[in-house]
Amino acid sequence: MAEAQNIPAGSTTAGSIAVAAESTSATRMSAPPSFDVADFPVPHGREEEWRFTPLERLRGLHDGTAAATGGGVRVEVTAPDGVTVETVGRDDARVGKAGTPVDRVAAQAFTSFEKASVVSVPKEAVLTEPIRIAVHGIGGVAYGHQVIELGAFAEAVVVIDHTGDAVLAANVDYLLGDGAKLTVVSVQDWDDKAVHVAQHNALVGRDATFKSVVVTFGGDVVRLHPRISYAGPGGDAELFGLYFTDQGQHQEHRLLVDHNVPHCKSNVAYKGALQGQDAHAVWIGDVLIQAAAEGTDSYELNRNLVLTDGARVDSVPNLEIETGEIAGAGHASATGRFDDSQLFYLQSRGIPEAEARRLVVRGFFAELVQQIGLPDVEERLLAKIDAELEASV
Repeated sequence: MAEAQNIPAGSTTAGSIAVAAESTSATRMSAPPSFDVADFPVPHGREEEWRFTPLERLRGLHDGTAAATGGGVRVEVTAPDGVTVETVGRDDARVGKAGTPVDRVAAQAFTSFEKASVVSVPKEAVLTEPIRIAVHGIGGVAYGHQVIELGAFAEAVVVIDHTGDAVLAANVDYLLGDGAKLTVVSVQDWDDKAVHVAQHNALVGRDATFKSVVVTFGGDVVRLHPRISYAGPGGDAELFGLYFTDQGQHQEHRLLVDHNVPHCKSNVAYKGALQGQDAHAVWIGDVLIQAAAEGTDSYELNRNLVLTDGARVDSVPNLEIETGEIAGAGHASATGRFDDSQLFYLQSRGIPEAEARRLVVRGFFAELVQQIGLPDVEERLLAKIDAELEASV
């Protein structure tokens, strides 16, 4: 039902499957949610949800000392005709509807943002061009909230592009109406000193389809927390991710798929490559199948490729199952060093070493890059992978 592998020294892989006799409101995978910062004590690094995170590098986001400077980020939205872009207050019913903060930083972001941006696609609209949201850091500290809302049977692709330098804490909500189809590509291509902590909440309607592709390259510390829940049967969620962790970087992806209604699907596949001293990647994949979620079909996968010595991976897949009436559930995790036999094979056919390494890593990421479906974004990301590899030569 599940597999776990741990290959190189300096990396850890663990997994667990828990079968509960009955459903409880609080699980070991999820802290009690709250919009109130006071409900979350200041973390000290010994807590399960914070034990991998370098708190001293969060620049005060975790303890309330990071005050917004008013010029942390600049946000620009480019949307096709028919899409509504609004700026609303915290009292708007759509803000926070997709999910409640589950840690102190997310709660701090919710109570600290000034205005939320809401992008709405009307029901039955099928967009032929993507919605593009550019988040550019211009220095300083910022708190943000973004809502993407699709009406029933609408279809859209959204690209959220993070660049520049900032200390940013944010919540992002995805609201999918019945039968809607949403693909989101979130790119973290920050400058070297940026800090980005965010919770992504998706509420998937009846028979709706949600696909998320998270791509993380830049930043000093990036900690993302995607969370999925379902508003009706027949929902389908696909969560793909790729990350390239370089010297000194900390990149952390913590996922929760909450199967809370019957006959829904989820598929998670994240891949990472690491190089350089003290490069640290963390992947936590939690799937909860509640007692009411009969007929669930779920699988999660994490693969990591360690390119050099000095890098560390922590990969922890978890399943918590409260009903035996499911279509399927499983998880897999593996971490391995760069395969020298592949390199030798390519070099023996006249391919230079640098080009051979590039081909191997490109092949490792190819299936996830292809999930994006936007040629300009795919080409940019492949070029970024090549640049990362060239920098290590």
